Amino acid sequence: MILYPAIDLKGGACVRLEQGAMDRATVYSKDPAEAARRFAKVGFTHLHVVDLDGAFAGEGRNAEAVAAILSATDAPVQLGGGIRTMTAIEGWLARGVDRVVLGTAAARDPNLVRAACRAHPGRIVVGIDARDGRVAVAGWAATTDMTARDLALAYEDAGVAAIVHTDIARDGMGTGLNLTETLAIARAVTTPVIASGGFAGVVDVARLAAPEAAGLAGAIVGRALYDGTLDARAALAVLPQRVGGPVAC
Repeated sequence: MILYPAIDLKGGACVRLEQGAMDRATVYSKDPAEAARRFAKVGFTHLHVVDLDGAFAGEGRNAEAVAAILSATDAPVQLGGGIRTMTAIEGWLARGVDRVVLGTAAARDPNLVRAACRAHPGRIVVGIDARDGRVAVAGWAATTDMTARDLALAYEDAGVAAIVHTDIARDGMGTGLNLTETLAIARAVTTPVIASGGFAGVVDVARLAAPEAAGLAGAIVGRALYDGTLDARAALAVLPQRVGGPVAC
């Protein structure tokens, strides 16, 4: 089980949104690189970084902040948000990003995702952001008719390194991970699945440590870390981290 601290970028700052709403952002740090260093010092071995502005714009908007994070830590970084072309994928992989997360592209451009998986095995993650079970795209501004489970199944044979399943209604709210839906997806596919959205501190640590959650590859934690409702060292003691490299697939 890997716990991924989330560094969400808006205007170069480290923020947390509530349910993906850009007008409901709390700024936690204007130095994302320092946040990355703090997470590494505590003992986190991987980072999950999202360019929120890029997700809405359809192309990168926080490249300088991402580059600073990459320079600040040796921890593998998976990056999402506005990455929708092969040029963007290869550009970030060349700059040191360990894995890229494709969300909107996964729903709208399956040929790109499959080509990227062939060209960069083990380095392409599909991000499935769901609102009431339906896939949302374009920075969560639009909801499709496709279910999260169906999108996961669509890439079962593509060589995707992992799937990040985010429950939008819970994201940034601290109401608890939607393990019911996430585990249902994990049971439906062979691809490693990472839970995201609403991490509620020690309660979710216990749930992730339970035998029924053994099918998950990891979980992303955001606001609970920034607000201090999660004791990072205690969580890492319960859920030891895999050191270095991508999650096995």
